[in-house]
This record gives sequence, structure tokens and C-alpha cells, in this order.
Amino acid sequence: MKEVTKEVYLKWYEDMLLWRKFEDKLAALYIQQKVRGFLHLYNGQEAVLAGALHAMDLGKDKMITAYRNHVQPIGMGVDPKAVMAELLGKVTGTSKGMGGSMHIFSKEKGFYGGHGIVGAQIPVGAGIAFADKYFNTGGVTLTYFGDGAARQGSLHEAFNMAMLWKLPVVFIVENNGYAMGTSVERTANHTDIWKLGLGYEMPCGPVDGMNPVKVAEAMDEAIDRARRGDGPTFLEMKTYRYRGHSMSDAQLYRSKDEVEEYKKIDPITQVLDVIKDQKYATDAEIEAIDERVKALVEECAKFAEDSPFPEVQQLYDVVYEQENYPFIPHKL
Repeated sequence: MKEVTKEVYLKWYEDMLLWRKFEDKLAALYIQQKVRGFLHLYNGQEAVLAGALHAMDLGKDKMITAYRNHVQPIGMGVDPKAVMAELLGKVTGTSKGMGGSMHIFSKEKGFYGGHGIVGAQIPVGAGIAFADKYFNTGGVTLTYFGDGAARQGSLHEAFNMAMLWKLPVVFIVENNGYAMGTSVERTANHTDIWKLGLGYEMPCGPVDGMNPVKVAEAMDEAIDRARRGDGPTFLEMKTYRYRGHSMSDAQLYRSKDEVEEYKKIDPITQVLDVIKDQKYATDAEIEAIDERVKALVEECAKFAEDSPFPEVQQLYDVVYEQENYPFIPHKL
């Protein structure tokens, strides 16, 4: 695995802080009704992404996930201003304002969504991996889903085919304890979700999803296995979300004390503690990072709010153009 250096820790801190503050801003904009529909935030789970990015080859690897999908494309290189604009439904967004919160997408950066149907991305992720194997690209697809989606039948179909064909895919369940408002203990007679891989003789195991180093180590091994042609891995990232399932979640299923207990192992705090203990940065340098993040988030918000909404014509432009039906002119 690539060494976890001083520079890596500083990048992790700045990236994770940006993702956290970016979504905090989204929460504020949602309350102002500038972000409409649903909004599912990633607060607390940032180490899962930070560690994975350290192990990935962003030149050819791909990622697909569910609807908690705002910060992943930013980590993969998508302009955060375009992500913010998409959430506000503006034409400068990643999908010209027509995808919204649950459907961020960037083929250019290898990020394939953003899927609103629970578990729908699991077989799609396996399909992307099949294409990589078919065309011999050397790429690996990271396929993320939540603990609730682990109960979907499509997971078993995808697992079986991925093992049969030795597809270059890593399946990752982000177990944050609750499928919407239902605890893992209430959804099955077992709580170790990673053991589902054993039925397919798929390499599998649990990972501390609050620690980016642990995530990076597990992901590096899994990605290397997939890249050399030995097939998929199934990892259970044991993590936690500090906010509700979505912004409309009253969180009656858990106590505030439980949330505060998990905040003691906050991934951003863990990384910052290492930076301070190892003297990787002075207080002034850390403050400078904080200010850069704050300024970038404000820049994203201003860009999104100042951007125009799509024209009505765009509804027709993004469908298809039919030669023998020339009555609707297309611009795109």
C-alpha cells in the first residue's frame, strides 16, 4: 500500500473537513428550502471515502453508490461547485440540475451515481466491473451500499455472478447501524453482514470504518486482488452517521447519548489528533486549512445560488432526438 505520510494525513484532514462542512452548508440550504426533495448526509462516514481514495487508481477505477452520494464525486475530482449547483437544481450542476441530491453523476471522473432505488446499484456495479474485464481496462469498481440494501435479493445475484466470472469489483456495505430508522439487529438474525460473503466463498471481513488507515489497508488488499484477476471482495465498513437518515428523520430510534458516544471516535478528530501528536502542522497551519475549507464552501454556495435554473426546453433536450419526428428541436 502507498505509505501514509504526513502529506496524506494533511490531505485527509482537509478533504474530510471539506466534505463535512460542504454538507453542513447543504443542511442549512435545505432548511431554507433552497435544496428540495430529499437530502441524505454523510456526516461521520468520511473515513470510508478517504481511505478508499488512498488505495484507488483514479485514472481507471470507478465508484458507484446509493443516495448518500454528495462527497464521493468531490473526492474523485468533480468540481464541488458543480455538485452544489446540482443539489440546488441549477443548470451548472453535474446533471444540468435534473438529477438533484440522489443522482450526482460524472462519467468523466468515474463516478456512476447516485441511485435512489435501494440496492439497485449493486448489480450495476458488477456490470461496470464486467465491462472492465471484457475490455481489459485494468480498472476496479467500488460498489457501495447501506446495511438495509444488504437484504435485497439483487445482492445475492450479483455476488454469485461476480464470483463465477471473477469480476474486478469490491462490494462495500457501509454499516452505519440503521437502515432508515431500523437497526441492523431488527433486520436479520445476524449482525455480521460481512458473513454473507462466506456463502459464495468470497473473501470478506469487517473493517473499522471510522479510521481511514484501516479502511485504506483493507481496500488496498481488495483492489489488488480484483486487479490481478482473482475476483471480488466483500467488506463491511463499520461506521456511523451523526445526522438522520435524511433531513426529515426525527431520529426517534436512537438517543442523543449514543450519537455523542460515536463522536468521540470522529474520523476527522482521529486524523487531526495524529497531525498534532506527530507535529505534522502548527496551529497556524491547521487554522489556514480551516479557513481554506470555509472559503471554498462559501464559494460553492454562492456559485450555486447565482447560477440559473434550467430552461423548460431542456426537458426535451435530455430525452432523445428522433429523425422522423422533427417537431421538437434539440439543442444539446
